[in-house]
Amino acid sequence: MRTLGIGLIGTGFMGRAHALAFRQVSAVFELPMHLRLVALADSDPARAERCAAAWGFEQACDWQALIADPRIDLVAITTPNALHCPMALAALEAGKAVYCEKPLAVSLDQAALLHRAAQAAGVVTRVGFNYQHNPMIERLRQMIAAGELGEILAFQGEFSEDFMADPQAPFSWRCDPMQAGGALADLGSHLLGMARHLLGEVEAVCADLRTVHKQREGRVIEVDDQASALLRFANGASGAISTSWLKQGYKNHLSFEISGTLGTVAFDQERLNELRLYRRGGEGFQRLLAGPDLPGYAAFSPAPGHQLGYNELKTLEVHELIMALSGATKAGSDFEDAWQVERMTAAIRLAAAQERWVRLASL
Repeated sequence: MRTLGIGLIGTGFMGRAHALAFRQVSAVFELPMHLRLVALADSDPARAERCAAAWGFEQACDWQALIADPRIDLVAITTPNALHCPMALAALEAGKAVYCEKPLAVSLDQAALLHRAAQAAGVVTRVGFNYQHNPMIERLRQMIAAGELGEILAFQGEFSEDFMADPQAPFSWRCDPMQAGGALADLGSHLLGMARHLLGEVEAVCADLRTVHKQREGRVIEVDDQASALLRFANGASGAISTSWLKQGYKNHLSFEISGTLGTVAFDQERLNELRLYRRGGEGFQRLLAGPDLPGYAAFSPAPGHQLGYNELKTLEVHELIMALSGATKAGSDFEDAWQVERMTAAIRLAAAQERWVRLASL
C-alpha cells in the first residue's frame, strides 16, 4: 500500500482540527493508502515540538524545511490568511499536493495566482470548506438536483458569530486588511461557498459593508464587522446573504433557506444533523434527521440521531481529499473553487464601495 507523507503547518484551532482528522480518518474509513504524519511546523518552535509529540508527528521543523522534505507528499496549511499564498505557492512549486484552509488568499490577485499555479503543477488541491461535507448537505444537494423543490427561486443565508462582539477585545491579525478580510472573508466565504455548492454560479452582486468598532487598542480598524449582499444566480434564482462576527448569542450560525416552487428547505449549522423540509400542500415543516442511510454518517454511527460534530466534518473532508489523491474521486473544493469564492467576495467589496451591482465576469 502506498504511503502518503503529511506535513502540517500551524498549531492553532484549525491545526489541531487537521491533526485530529488525519489521525481519525484511518480508524473510520478503509483507505487506499497509509498515512504517515511526518512533520509539523509553527512560528513558535517550542510549541511545534510539543504539538508534534502530542499529535503523533515524527518531528517539528520550520515550514520551508517541511515543504522541502522529500518524504512529504501533502502539505496542509492552517496559518493566518496572509501566509496561505507564499506557503501554498512554495508547496505547488515543489510538486506537493496542498490542503489549505479558507479563505485561500487575502486578495483576488493572490487567489488567481494560486489557481494558475495549481493548474500548472497538476497536483491535487483542496480548501477547507468543511461545512459542505456534512452528509445532510449532500442529501440536500441531491434533493435539489432531483427536482424535489421544483424550480429554485431563492437562497437566503446568514453566517453569524459573536467572537468579535466585545469592543474592548484586543487587536489581532483578523483586524489587519493586509492579513485578513473581515467578517466577509472569515465567515462569509463559507456561506458564499455553500450557496455556490448548492445552487451553482453567481453572476452579479450588490452589497453593503460596515465597520462598527472602528478602533481596537487605539488602532484604526479597516476591515468589515458585518456585510450584507444580494446575489443573482446563473440559474435565475435570487439570493440574500448576511454575515457578522458581532451578533450576540451566536456561535456557529451558518444558516440558510432554499425555496422552490414545490417546497422549502432550512438548515442551521448549530443543529447540523437535521434539515427542515416543507413540501407544497403540507401542514408544516418536516424534520429530517441524519442517520446511517447517509454514507458519510454511516461511517461513524450505525444508529440515527446519534449525531456528527465539527471534527467529524473535518474527517469527512480529509477522507474525500485522500480519495482524490488516490484518483478515486474529483469531488471537493479545489483552488479553482476557492478562487471563485474569492471572486465573489471581491465583487461584494467593489459593489459596496461603488454602491452598484457588479457582474463577476467583469473581474
